[in-house]
Formats: sequence, C-alpha cells, structure tokens
Amino acid sequence: MRIKHSALKIILAAFIIGCFLPSCGKTDKPKIAIQQSIKKFGTATVLSGLVVGKEAPMKTGTIKVTGIDGKLLASTDLEDSNHYRLEIAANTELPIILRYYPKPDSLEADQLVAVVIEPSITQYDISPLTTAIAEAAKALGGYTRANMVMAAENRVNVPDANKTSTGFRGDPTKQYGGWH
Repeated sequence: MRIKHSALKIILAAFIIGCFLPSCGKTDKPKIAIQQSIKKFGTATVLSGLVVGKEAPMKTGTIKVTGIDGKLLASTDLEDSNHYRLEIAANTELPIILRYYPKPDSLEADQLVAVVIEPSITQYDISPLTTAIAEAAKALGGYTRANMVMAAENRVNVPDANKTSTGFRGDPTKQYGGWH
C-alpha cells in the first residue's frame, strides 16, 4: 500500500507542476482580435442635435464632421441657435466625429466632440459629457462600440445610494420600475 501511496503522490506532484510550469516566465498572452463589422450609412442621412457648453447653449460656432482619418465630410455654422443639422453622404463609414469649434481658430481644449458609431441613431448632442466619453473611448483603444459603452458607463454619475437595493425599505419591485 505504501508504494502505491508514494507513486500517487509523485504522479499528483508531476501533474500540478505540469499545469503551472508552461505558464512560468510567459508575460505575453495571446491577443485575440475582436472582429467588428464595418458600419456605414446606407443612404444619405441627416444628423441633428444640440450643442451645449458647460454653462449654457452654444449659439455660434462651427461644427465639422470628419472621418476617423481626419477627412472633412460635412460642416455647418451655428447662427443664433444651438441646434445643428448636417447631411452625411450615403456609404459613409463609421465612426465619424462631430467636432464643435466656438471660433475658427479654437484650441483643441475649447472644442467639443461627439462620436457617431451607430447608423440607426441620427440625434447627437455635443457637450462636455460627450467630449469626455469620446476622449475616454479613444484612450481605451479607439471609437469602438465596446469602448464607447465602457467610457459612457464610467462617466455616468449615479449616487451610491441608488446603485443597490441594500437598505431599501418598501416594495423592491417598485424601486426599479416594477420588474416583477
């Protein structure tokens, strides 16, 4: 019996070492590229929305639409209104960037940005929040849907008291809109 017990211990030790030894010294994990289909506007599409600054609506300035490569696709000026409306040509590949310039010689820090990643959505407001989301998505690796969602989730300010139902007194089925 004693021999079988020792042999079993040796086999078990070899198995454990065999499981962990191949990973020793390796720092590079295989990178798996997520394939993302190229989205584009199937037809000429009108984009519209509002331009809102930190404290007030922006009623003058220019909005330029560029492709990811920086190529100018469309442009419009705001004149006594913070509403904009732009037509984007059919077959325009997404993402595209809506960039608001308060003045023609505006510094990058003064610009507001919104990124279009979905061809089915045509209403895009441009604000400091959309600018922060775009910057965060770019820092995460680019304007992909996953990065935009992650960046947006990190920018939403939800009070800690509303994140869980811990300590909630009352009917929990009514707290989140009646999910029963």
